[in-house]
Amino acid sequence: FNLKPLNCCILPLNHQQLEAKTELIMRSAVLLCLLLNVIHGFVLRPGVRRVRRARPVVLSGGGDLETLDIAPIKRTQGEILLPGSKSLSNRALLLAALSEGATKVENLLASDDTKYMLAALRQLGVAIDESEGAAGSTTYTVTGIGGPFKISGKEELFLGNAGTAMRPLAAALCFGEGEYVLDGVERMRERPIADLVDGLTQLGSQVSCSDTGCPPVDIKAGACTGGVAKISGQISSQFLSALLMAAPLAEGDIEVQITDELVSAPYVHLTMGLMKKFGVEAVSEKDEKFTIAAGQGYKSPGTVFVEGDASSASYFLAAGAITGGPVTVVGCGSESVQGDVAFANVLEQMGATVEWGPNSITVSRPEGTTLKGVDVDCGGIPDAAMTLAVVALFAEGPMAIRNVYTWRLKETERMVAIVTELGRLGVEVEESRDALVVHPPKKDPKTGLPLLPSGVAFDTYDDHRMAMCFSLVSCAGVPCTINDPKCTSKTFPDYFEKLASIAEGY
Repeated sequence: FNLKPLNCCILPLNHQQLEAKTELIMRSAVLLCLLLNVIHGFVLRPGVRRVRRARPVVLSGGGDLETLDIAPIKRTQGEILLPGSKSLSNRALLLAALSEGATKVENLLASDDTKYMLAALRQLGVAIDESEGAAGSTTYTVTGIGGPFKISGKEELFLGNAGTAMRPLAAALCFGEGEYVLDGVERMRERPIADLVDGLTQLGSQVSCSDTGCPPVDIKAGACTGGVAKISGQISSQFLSALLMAAPLAEGDIEVQITDELVSAPYVHLTMGLMKKFGVEAVSEKDEKFTIAAGQGYKSPGTVFVEGDASSASYFLAAGAITGGPVTVVGCGSESVQGDVAFANVLEQMGATVEWGPNSITVSRPEGTTLKGVDVDCGGIPDAAMTLAVVALFAEGPMAIRNVYTWRLKETERMVAIVTELGRLGVEVEESRDALVVHPPKKDPKTGLPLLPSGVAFDTYDDHRMAMCFSLVSCAGVPCTINDPKCTSKTFPDYFEKLASIAEGY
C-alpha cells in the first residue's frame, strides 16, 4: 500500500494550555512512534531511529504533477549569479513600508514568498512601483507610510506558505489600527505561531491563532505602550525577529527575553543589521535579552541592495565540492550578513578548498582528495544543512548533522522527508529528535563515486529545498527524476537552468 506522510507538528503551547495538554501530547507521541515502528519496520533505540530498509513513500498526487529528468553530471564548473536572499527580501520590503520616505529595493528575490508580501503590502495601502533594474532585474520603489498600518475596516491577507511574510506581518499589524485575518495554504496552518502570539499578548495586543497554535491569526489592532515579552527561542528565530521589527511602532520601550535557547541566531543578527540600516538600534545582551528603546522610527536609507541568497548558494558550492569544480557563486561572500555562508566552512572541514571574496565564494576539490564525513552543529545554518544530507553520500565515514529540530517545522516535515528520500537510495541513516546521521553507501573502486540506484524519482513535498538538494544525486553518475520541480518557485524559479549552465555530462 502507499503511505501518505502525516505533516503533523508538535507545538509550543501557551502558558494556559501547557499543563492541561502535556500528558495527552506525550501519550500521543508514544502511540505514534509505536505505529511507525509497525508500519515501516524501523529498528528503534531510545532517542534514535535507524532506518535500514526504508520503503519508498508515494507522496505525489498521481500523474498530474510535472517531473524533471536529470542526466548524470560528471563535473560542475563555472560561475553562478545568485538570486536575492529570501530572508532579506521580505524584511527589506516590510521595513521600507513602515519607514518615512521612499526606498528603492534592488535585487529583490523574484519568488512566491516575495509575491505574497508585495501583494499584502499593496492590500494594506502601501504604494509600490516597479521599474527595470540592472541585468534585467526589477527594482521596487516602496513609499513608506511612516508608522504603523491603519485601516478602518477588516482585511483578510492570504500569505500562501510564506513564513517570512506571516510572522513579521502578524507582529507589525498588532500595533496599528483595524482588524486583520492572516491565513495561508494547508501547510501554513500546520506551522507554529503560538510563541509569537503569546509574546504579542504579553505586550497587550488582542491577537489569537487556532487551537493548534498555528494560523489563521486574528488581530484587533491597537496602540502598544511598550513592555516586556518572554518567549521561547527554540522553535523559530522568526518569532523574535518579528517582535524586533514591530517594536519601533510601540509608544514605549520593548524588551524581549528568551526563556530557553535561541535557535538560528544568525537570522536575528541579520534582522538587527537591516533595522540599523533603516535607523533603528536593537540592543542584544548575549542573545538572551533584546531591547528597543522608544522614540526610534524607521527612516528610508534611500536604496537597499538585497545580497544573494546564501542558502541557495549551498547547492552550487556542494556541487563544486562533490565533482571537483571549481564553482563560484557571486552575490554573497566574506562580507555577507547571512549566517548560511558558514556552509562553506563545513565543506572545507570535509576536505574541499574554499576561496573567499568580499562578494563571492569559490569551492573546488583537488584531484585525489576525498571528502570526509564530519560531526557538525548546524543550528546556525538549518536551511543550508539540508544540502549536507546529500553531500554525505559522497563522503568517507558517517556525517552527523546536529541541532536541526527546526527542520520539522518548515515548509514540510523536513526530517521525515529527507529520511524517506535517502531511503529510496538504500542509504542507512540514524534519526533523532534534532539530528541526522548519514552512513554513506559503498563506493565504486574505479570512480570513487557512491554506488546508488539509477533513475530514482524523488518526491519533493511541495518544498523547494528538497527539490534542489536531491538534484545533486545526479553527481553520482546516475540519472534521477525530481517530482514537481516547479516547487522551487518559492525561492529559486530558474534553479535547474542555473544548475545545467555549470554541469558537464558524461
